[in-house]
Amino acid sequence: MKKLTAIIGMFALVSNTLHAQDIIKHRQYPQNYFRPPMDIAPQASGSFGELRATHFHGGDDYRTQQKINIPVYAVADGFVSRIRVQIGGGGNSIYLDHPNGYTSVYLHLESFNNELNAFIKAEQYKQKRFDVDLFLKPGQFNLKKGQLLANSGNTGGSAGPHLHFEIRDTKQQLPFNTQLFGLTFPDGIKPIIRGVTLYDLDNPIFDENTPRRHQTVKALANGNYSLAGSSPIPVNGKFGLGINTVDRRKGISFTYGVYSIELFLDNKNISTVLFEAIPFDKTRAIHSYIDYPYWKKSNVRVQKSFKQPGNPIDIYAQLDNSGVMELKDDKVHQVRYVVKDVQGNATEINFEVQRNTNYVVKNNPSNAGKYFNFLLDNIYQADNFKVTIPKNTLYDNLNFTYSEGQKPANGYSQLHRVHNKFTPVFGSYTLSIRPTADLKKELYSKALLVSTDGGAQGGKYENGLVTASVRSFGDFYVAVDTIAPTITARNLVNNKNVGAQKQIDFTIQTTYPVYSHLMHILMANGC
Repeated sequence: MKKLTAIIGMFALVSNTLHAQDIIKHRQYPQNYFRPPMDIAPQASGSFGELRATHFHGGDDYRTQQKINIPVYAVADGFVSRIRVQIGGGGNSIYLDHPNGYTSVYLHLESFNNELNAFIKAEQYKQKRFDVDLFLKPGQFNLKKGQLLANSGNTGGSAGPHLHFEIRDTKQQLPFNTQLFGLTFPDGIKPIIRGVTLYDLDNPIFDENTPRRHQTVKALANGNYSLAGSSPIPVNGKFGLGINTVDRRKGISFTYGVYSIELFLDNKNISTVLFEAIPFDKTRAIHSYIDYPYWKKSNVRVQKSFKQPGNPIDIYAQLDNSGVMELKDDKVHQVRYVVKDVQGNATEINFEVQRNTNYVVKNNPSNAGKYFNFLLDNIYQADNFKVTIPKNTLYDNLNFTYSEGQKPANGYSQLHRVHNKFTPVFGSYTLSIRPTADLKKELYSKALLVSTDGGAQGGKYENGLVTASVRSFGDFYVAVDTIAPTITARNLVNNKNVGAQKQIDFTIQTTYPVYSHLMHILMANGC
């Protein structure tokens, strides 16, 4: 009986290993080289490639039992190549270069080990500033695998105690999915499919007017999914597909990003999206990867399996005809989505599509406006307004629209409607607005552009226009900021002895909230 148990156990181990390897990878990753960054049982609050509001998540977020000061260790031998202290962003962070060509990165730390703390403190005094970004040479601070590096925290732009952990290619600073190195989280749960969307794509410009047909799905007993209806989806012309999917893990309420999404038409691989590595300079292209107009309207992220022509990100292991399909006959065709997490747990949904020439696509394209080619520099100018959009800033060609509205109550110009908020842009463009006559000369230096959605955009008055670099479309106007920021101490009172206090907390507020946030300033020597 013991022998049989051993055989069954060995078979289960082999099966699980094969299952876990059943994922697509473009390179081999070292196994057993890196250790976990903490000694507590690994649980994740966020995963690599997870869809965030403005980017793909570039690492794994380790839970720290809802507290700070969990010891963080060097995951392998290496030297500290960079230390950064920020008020926002990653807060206190360390970069550790390893001999095998990778760099491990640790963000939102509460504090560093004693040697590093002393070094950073000296640099802060030397530079007379709190935020520092220090690049170190090999040999200054060498660490062995398992040596104490820091303590976990909640610094910077963190919404709760956790450790953000990355592994990057040292030369390219390209972040990889850390679980590919064997630093896995317990997982035996298949990804969840919440919905499928069919897009009618005869109009070559994808925007908020593109016809969308959202399909309801139902879970099957085997863990896979099907459409709620059994009839083939009718198509007539070019079409694409998208999927709403997330990953789950046993016993945890969080949702996570998936690792791969494969789309097949009659067993032909049309599109494969792979969250293996994501370059930082392309991560904003998440706005083109998802159905951005639908997300802005519904707060639901549909991951498109077709690619807009101006989307620069390369997360596609396979992409046939940009993911756009067209049926040439009236036969029933089989569609299959396969969604996997990084450990190979897979979920499928199968359904059918069929050409029906009697099906009328409910197409409502907007041909009004000035045509912009995403490959070219584009300029639009009116009496009180000018916009200059560099080439490759747009994700797609665009019928650009503009209108002028009523002057806002606190504005120094008319309201200028720059296209609409449902069209994302990849890079920055230049926006210039002419203020009204009530902007006096003494206010020129205080003038800025303000969005009705996103607050202050900055700007400078020059040659009769207020000009700023902007990264979104929407409604803008000229305003002035004549009120200095207010700084309020949160844990200070007059004559308080702060000798034993680790930090002083301030709230900084501005008229137009660009940098308003809670500052955490570490105390040194009780001063």
